[in-house]
Amino acid sequence: MNDDFFGRVYELVAAIPPGRIMTYGDIALRLGRPHGGRTVGWAMRHCPAGLPWYRVVNSRGASSVAARLPDGTPMQQALLEEEGVVFDATGRLDLARYSWTGAPDA
Repeated sequence: MNDDFFGRVYELVAAIPPGRIMTYGDIALRLGRPHGGRTVGWAMRHCPAGLPWYRVVNSRGASSVAARLPDGTPMQQALLEEEGVVFDATGRLDLARYSWTGAPDA
């Protein structure tokens, strides 16, 4: 059952447009598992190469990935900034501005 769910997570993450994000909880809700954010997180820990994993953030609009660049910037933040996403001084992005609903024309 999780393999099918993981596959659906990966399909949805692959569809997130550049410069947009979804939270773990957003993905779970979109896939019919309103309390499945942790399962989405587990799926993302094992995501296939080439998937834009960095477009999935936590519910606070911050990185949940520990990897950092040599200057201390979280790698996830740096990748999103390359796509035009702006973070505040606390390392959070504006969820209302950058969130993607998963709808084809959103």
